[in-house]
Amino acid sequence: MKALFIGGTGLISSAVSRLAVERGFELTLLNRGQRGEFFPRGAKQIVADSRDRKAMLDALRGQSFDVVADWIAYTPEQAAADIELFSGRAGQYFFISSASAYQKPATHYLITESTPLANPYWQYSRDKIACEDLLVREYREKGFPITIIRPSLTYGITQIPACVGSWNHPWTIVDRMRRGKRIIVPGDGTSLWTMTHNSDLAKGFVGLMGNIHAIGHAFHITSDEVLTWDQIYRLIGAAAGAQPDIVHVASEFIAAFDSDSLGSLIGDKAQCSIFDNSKIKAFVPGYVATVPFAEGVRESVRWFERHPERCTIDDAFNALSDRIIEANQSALRAARPAQDPPA
Repeated sequence: MKALFIGGTGLISSAVSRLAVERGFELTLLNRGQRGEFFPRGAKQIVADSRDRKAMLDALRGQSFDVVADWIAYTPEQAAADIELFSGRAGQYFFISSASAYQKPATHYLITESTPLANPYWQYSRDKIACEDLLVREYREKGFPITIIRPSLTYGITQIPACVGSWNHPWTIVDRMRRGKRIIVPGDGTSLWTMTHNSDLAKGFVGLMGNIHAIGHAFHITSDEVLTWDQIYRLIGAAAGAQPDIVHVASEFIAAFDSDSLGSLIGDKAQCSIFDNSKIKAFVPGYVATVPFAEGVRESVRWFERHPERCTIDDAFNALSDRIIEANQSALRAARPAQDPPA
């Protein structure tokens, strides 16, 4: 079975690429060839810029695929370009959406694929929703063979996921813990969250590839392990051999200092996210996530330790964290009533 991945060497897609090859797919990756260390052995490669329309037409001329997955489509314009490019040459087209598209704030604690899509806080999520709307309409009106995937926070060896951290310099949170610096956890630390290892998501994703029953459907693929943010940070600390010095800060207070947090925090990670995985288990019999976060994050920390060149530090994030913590502690001190002097 022939499959084409646009991208295919990223945090999530690299795990799916590896498993697809292992499962016998004839996989081709179309990308700019800049992440060779994560290129799966046994796959073919087309080097092209997916945003260059002529380059894409030239690269794919005369070719068709049983499965196409675009890992780097974020806007309706990019989804529309894929519809035009792959109509008639893809047996199944995967759009990678996001679980952040689900209703915020939620009206029910358990998220299913029928949970409404609405996120007023994050443009990224609204763009993903607009892409889904476009693709669903194309499926209903013209039969474009879509399958929609909505990952939640998915990590692997190259990422140490945190609620308030540096996504591009993930070692920063470990460095802060090891140096005894205070660690921001939003709210009171009891919001419930789901962490999913990329190897677990890959099992569900590959199980849907070439599955005709999945066409026209949307799926989230997550772990069934649910943790509080305090538990998550303590597990990161345990993997790093450090006891995190947690300070709880209101999400709105964090966003007042960092406007980017309005979407990624208030529009996503500050909310409880508990997923019902019944649908993916029904379509992919035997699917189960097997990597607990304690094990997965320990593997990530060890990987970074073996790759010291990746242990980069985000000085801007550190400075911002220190500012937020100091302002929060100052506000708490000012709010507390003065202690009466001893008699």
